[in-house]
Amino acid sequence: MAIQVHVTSVIRKSVGGLSALAAEGGTVAELIDDIERRYPGFRDQLVDGQGRLHRFVNVYLNDEDVRFLEGAETALREGDEVSILPALAGGAAAIGAPPCAPAASVLDRVGRTPLVEIAAMSPNPAVRIFAKLEGANPTGSVKDRIALRMIEAAEADGRLEPGQTILEPTSGNTGISLAMIGRARGYPVKVVMPAAVTRERVDLLESFGAEIIYSPGELGTNGSVREAERAAAAHPGWFMPFQYGNEDNPRAHYETTAPEIIEELPDAGVFVAGLGTGGTLTGVGRRLKEHNPAVRVVAAAPHPGDLVQGLRSLEEGYIPPVLDESVLDGRIVVDSATSFRVTRELTERTGIFAGVSSGAAIRAAQKVAERMSGGSIVCLLADSGWKYLSSGLWTRDYDAIEEDVSAVLWW
Repeated sequence: MAIQVHVTSVIRKSVGGLSALAAEGGTVAELIDDIERRYPGFRDQLVDGQGRLHRFVNVYLNDEDVRFLEGAETALREGDEVSILPALAGGAAAIGAPPCAPAASVLDRVGRTPLVEIAAMSPNPAVRIFAKLEGANPTGSVKDRIALRMIEAAEADGRLEPGQTILEPTSGNTGISLAMIGRARGYPVKVVMPAAVTRERVDLLESFGAEIIYSPGELGTNGSVREAERAAAAHPGWFMPFQYGNEDNPRAHYETTAPEIIEELPDAGVFVAGLGTGGTLTGVGRRLKEHNPAVRVVAAAPHPGDLVQGLRSLEEGYIPPVLDESVLDGRIVVDSATSFRVTRELTERTGIFAGVSSGAAIRAAQKVAERMSGGSIVCLLADSGWKYLSSGLWTRDYDAIEEDVSAVLWW
């Protein structure tokens, strides 16, 4: 029994470039198996190792989503037409699963962030650049991933008990993530943060009920680390996850961020992210290199002496213990002015509203792309732009705001 199958452009490479083909099968699952026999690898474009439909793929039978029928066991009849298309809103987790199952908690919405192509930002038409939009996490940053992992691991092994105070040095985002989790699970949260930070970050922390302990702004996050270590020694009853030295930081990315990238873009050749704690680069880098040893991992780092928020220069005297430098294949330095400019260009040319460190990561990706003959780059954008509105970067030229922003830690 032959069934006509229509294939969208992003999947056609798996079937020799065909836009339509005939296949046989009494059910959707059997149809996929038949195509797999002729075009090995086709199945991987649709389902994972457990047979679950990938988030950004939908299967339609005569224009009706099979998730609303019998899923993979939906019966097929002679003359039926099957279409395979990207999911407009991410799809459901598996064939036959409820398409929009509600989450039990806001914490269940951490991760599974979008991966989108930003063709307008690539300087090389032979190189595709994709952005991993971590601003889609509940508090608007990638740090939700590591904060949740560190807290859950500490709860599991008894290091963190109900009602215990959490203390953490932060440039802002990790503290905000911990404060959100503290509200959800009943932990008081104290953060040590440089005084020279954006007003939005202070407002968010206070909204979540966190107590802020300020460290000297000119010392950046290195000063926050030293101040937090002193506070922890003076208050042994407090629990400090310590993102800079906690292996659950890179483990969160190894177990969540990297598999998401592999699922959606298995042939990615380069991964670029900002050099902050080192957890993202280390965790994602390790997992991607296990998937494909040829993958290159590149860090975007600030110029030594630039006031930085979230990204750090290793020349500033502190190398986070979680950073595994052996994972890195390159490090590209980006100054603050360039980061501001590219962040604004990102919004103007793609509509993506991301934080200032994202400009640094994209500029590093562009430099890598210029030296490539072809392939794909995944660039992780650590947070969204609404925490940086007070900079004026989207409405004023950098020359006009340079003096105002020079004393603030932006990225």
